[in-house]
Amino acid sequence: MSTIVKILDIQTLTHDVKQYTLEKPEGYTFIPGQATELAINKEEWKDELRPFTFTSLPEEDHLEFVIKSYADHDGVTNQLDRLVKGDELVLNDSWGAIQYNGTGVFIAGGAGITPFIAIIKDLKKNGNLAGNRLFFANKTKEDVILEGYFKDTLGSNFISILEKETVSGHEHGRIGADFLKNHVQDFSQHFYVCGPDPMVKAISETLEQLGAKPDAITFEK
Repeated sequence: MSTIVKILDIQTLTHDVKQYTLEKPEGYTFIPGQATELAINKEEWKDELRPFTFTSLPEEDHLEFVIKSYADHDGVTNQLDRLVKGDELVLNDSWGAIQYNGTGVFIAGGAGITPFIAIIKDLKKNGNLAGNRLFFANKTKEDVILEGYFKDTLGSNFISILEKETVSGHEHGRIGADFLKNHVQDFSQHFYVCGPDPMVKAISETLEQLGAKPDAITFEK
């Protein structure tokens, strides 16, 4: 079932990522890590549904989404980037397979960080952060979403990896077998993977090769 909601606020997080705060319909529910489909409530765009992950918590009185725009493609995210406070979106029901199943390692690539934002917020709120770690891969430092928040929240359990830059405080390269062997001692724990499809496939396969159980690897199928 779809509902029209207004944009209450828009904040710029990086050069191509914004945070959108929306009205929350009464009784609307979701689980941290889940997503929905949104469309822009304009005649030429209202049937163009796209999936986006909630970055707010279920108990908050608003909905929040962190969305990356792609300037080289005149699609929905590029149109979203042009919206202002007061514009309307079409909100649909919540869905998604990425949910917290226990202490482990979160592995994100780029905008794939979004389901983990709500999960980590929820863990922090409930005092359950201990033992959880986040590996966050991006091309450059300016691409890192909410870097300050993750540093403050996770401390040394947050590792940022940059593929195209060498920057102090960030590891350099990509998340592969060598990186995982260097940074993970226990492959029997839970793993949560989200990012571009080729990355998710490669990392999931590598984790299994290193001893992780397939049913302990959570990703959006």
